[in-house]
Amino acid sequence: MGNNKLYPIFLKLENLHTLLVGAGNVGLEKLNAFLKNSPNARVTIVADDVCEEVNRIVEKNPEIRLLKRKFFISDLEGIDLLMLATNDRSLHKRTKIEARKRRILTNVADTPDLCDFYLGSVVQKGDLKIGISTNGKSPTFAKRFREYMEDALPDSLQELIDNLNTYRNSLKGDIQNKIRILNNMTSSFITKS
Repeated sequence: MGNNKLYPIFLKLENLHTLLVGAGNVGLEKLNAFLKNSPNARVTIVADDVCEEVNRIVEKNPEIRLLKRKFFISDLEGIDLLMLATNDRSLHKRTKIEARKRRILTNVADTPDLCDFYLGSVVQKGDLKIGISTNGKSPTFAKRFREYMEDALPDSLQELIDNLNTYRNSLKGDIQNKIRILNNMTSSFITKS
């Protein structure tokens, strides 16, 4: 067991209300990550300075609301997830304290000590999604490893996943029997050397 004690989780962002504070290059990166992984994510963006690409994304996406103004603590009302992506550390610290009082999970770009969670690098092939974390120590390595995995995994993986799902749904009996059958069937997919 390594030192990475992070608990991996996949969120259904269309069922949560995410607040993104900041709409410069870092905010754009976070927004793109939301939409790549959850195209129907409900996001409110608050920023007084908005890059053109964020404006274009907002125009095309009805689930994204843009408030072109300074952030107020009252913007936290009704929020489930908070992403801070400005260059104002004192704003991030104050906002993190208020978010904690409201039990809002918070990520602060490039500031691990203020984060409740980190955004990992994500490999996706159809319905298969793999999260990669370096415990916040080397996002560059996570990115490179993601690129390697994307190249290594075959594009036909979705067909295998669909076939396994169809077979799983056809199995009769209790859950333990289904698990045993599927474990036996899939044990040959990955061989240990």
